[in-house]
Parts: sequence; structure tokens; C-alpha cells
Amino acid sequence: MTSPTNEPAVPLETLIRRWRDDPDGTYRTWFLWEERLKNFRSIRRGLGVVVDEIAKGTFGNVYRGSSLEVVVGSIAEQRQMFKGADHAFLWKPKLRIPDIYEDAGNQRAFGHLIDTCLCCDAEAEILAGIRALAARSIKGLGPATANLLYFLHPTRVVPFNTAIVNGYNALTGAKVKLGSWDQYLAMRDGVLRLNATHRDLLSTDLGAIAGLLFDLGTRRYRVESLADEAAWAADLVRLRAEGAKATPSKDRAGADDLGHTTVQGWLRDLGRALGFDVWVASNDKGRPYAGGWLGDGCLPELPAGLAEAPGAEAIGLIDVLWLDRSTARVEAAFEVEHSTSIHSGIVRMLDLALTQVEGLRGLFLVAPDAREADVRKQVSRPAFRSIADLRVRWLSYGELERHREAMARFGHGLKAIEAIAKDL
Repeated sequence: MTSPTNEPAVPLETLIRRWRDDPDGTYRTWFLWEERLKNFRSIRRGLGVVVDEIAKGTFGNVYRGSSLEVVVGSIAEQRQMFKGADHAFLWKPKLRIPDIYEDAGNQRAFGHLIDTCLCCDAEAEILAGIRALAARSIKGLGPATANLLYFLHPTRVVPFNTAIVNGYNALTGAKVKLGSWDQYLAMRDGVLRLNATHRDLLSTDLGAIAGLLFDLGTRRYRVESLADEAAWAADLVRLRAEGAKATPSKDRAGADDLGHTTVQGWLRDLGRALGFDVWVASNDKGRPYAGGWLGDGCLPELPAGLAEAPGAEAIGLIDVLWLDRSTARVEAAFEVEHSTSIHSGIVRMLDLALTQVEGLRGLFLVAPDAREADVRKQVSRPAFRSIADLRVRWLSYGELERHREAMARFGHGLKAIEAIAKDL
């Protein structure tokens, strides 16, 4: 698999270039995924709530329904890279792990590490915080915690899971084992060196190289087969065929197979037709849509009242906002949850709700018809009990597709959109 000098059998540059060009690899499906960065702000905010509750002694001693479950759930929905990230934090009563729910001292130490990483950016302070937690040898709580820290410091902390470790070992010939903070930190040093060497093909964001290692660790690419172009091509053909079988076709899926951008475009055009100013998420304005750009005809900047609010960064990432043209007040907010974390969309709506003293009339989670049960399940969690007061509504792709043209022609204000939405 590797040569006696611990160098890959083929130049690593070749592997990275092939990985970057693979439309089904993590570089294109996750790292370049336009929704990925939206989650950083909401995860940071959620971790701040965890720290605050631990400091006040109100965190409790259960995982289900806790603020930590909300954050870890959001991370676990970050596509294949973090699938299963919640396993390390689930309370396992027979094993009494992870021991941060029943041991108050361990809980405070865990909170202290998160707080340290929320408040500082220096590598030395981050590593000191990790070592302080590692010194407590908390049963059942290991380097999986790095997955939380990555979303606070993506240029300092490497994500961690079995596949990433396997990929690192396969690539370098190392023998890193799971569960040890010392081995994680040693691996981190090696990953940083690899990333520095191939920086022009990777990124300062360590999610890129972690994605490469993940794909190696899941044997998407076989390191030993890279010298054989035919075998490499055969692997890609097989994997793409398997992916096509797992993906519903447009004919079968109907409205559920519509893209995120398409639905944003519908809401943009409908909002303008109903007499509102429209805001499209700041990181989506430049996406191609209908022969132009998604941000065409929309507000170039958030109104001052929103732009100066504490949660302005998160508010600016809400998929679509409808604003009153005379008062600049937000009348409706839409989070399009095509395949993304429902947690993050809800957190962004909570940020927005706090900026308007008189509340909001229209908050909508927009998603494929088939996701209704999933949305209802998430919203019903105890951690989201405040959602009931906001009256967030469910709006399906199908209903929006069927009625949008009639609403645009004959409707005005929110009455029409409220008529086709459902209470959650």
C-alpha cells in the first residue's frame, strides 16, 4: 500500500487531483457544498448555549432533549462526513458513558474546553484546553469531541472519526488508534504537515484534507490501486452506478427532487409579486437562476435594524426573507431544507425572532413533501419547545409548486401563503 519510505505508491498530488475532480467524492459533495458554511454560525451559537447552561448548573443530566443534542444533531446531519457523530455523546446507561451527565466535575471540564475554544483563537490555548480535558480521562469521552471544536476552529482542529483515522493510517503507514487524545494530537500534527505540503491543492480549512482521508478510510479510493488507471476508472464507474440506484429519478420523485436554488427562486419571485422586498441568503445571491442570478431584484444589504442585530450574520444566511417595503420589517422568513440540517434552520429563525420585539407573523420551514415527518419530529423535541410560541409553519414543495402562480397573480400579503402552509 505504501513504499518503505512511508510515501504513497503514487504521488499524493495525483490522488488529490483525482479526488477533487470526482463529482461524488467529499470534496465536491461536502466541502464545496454551499450549505456547509451556513452551519458554522448556528453550531457556534448552540455551543454557547451548552456552555452557559453548564456554567449555570441548568444543563441537567440527560442527553435527550438537551442543548447538546441540538448541536450534535446538527453536526451529524452534515452529510456523510459526520454521519454518526452523535454516537459518542449518546448516554449509554449500562456503561455509564460518556461520563459528563452524572459527574458534575467532568461536565464542567467539558464545558470549560468548549468555552475556551469559543473565546480564543490561539493554537496554544486550544491545545492547552484539549490537554486539560484529556488529563481527566473522562470515561467514554474522547477525541470525537474534536468534531465540535472543528466548527469553532476549522483551521486549527481536524475532524475525527473511524474513517478519517483509517484513511490517515492507509496513506501514511501510521498506526493511530481510536479513543486516545494523545494519538489524535499526533495525527493532527501529521495532518497539518500533509496539508502544508499540499496546501495549493487543499485548503486552510482542515475539512478538505479530512474529507480526503474520510474517502480513503471508507475505501472509496484504494491507495494500492492508484497506479492502475483502469482500476481507478472502474471504481468510479461502479460507485457512480451505485449512487444512481440510490437516488430517486425526477420522474419518480416529482417535486421532492427539485433543487434548493429552484425553490429559493420560486419564493423570491412570489415575494416580489405579493408586494414585498426580498432578501436572499448572502452566500446564495451569486448562484445562477433563470438565466440570471438568484440575487437579481433583491435587497443588496440587510436593513440597518437587522444588520446591526447581535445575530446579523445568521439572519443574513436565512434562505429567503420577505420585508415590508415601507417599514423594512420582516414579514416572513423561509428556510429551504432540501437535504440540510433542520436544526440549523430553526436556530437561524430563533436569531431572527429575537430581533423583532413584536414577533414575526410568518416563519416557514420549506422542504420536500417526504420530509414532513422528519420536520415534525425535530420540531417536537424538548430542546425546541420555544418553537411553539413562534408558530413556525410547514410548507411543502408540492403545495408551493401547485399554487405559486395563482398566488402571484391574485394574492397580496401573507394570506395566500398561510393558506397552503400547515402548523407544526
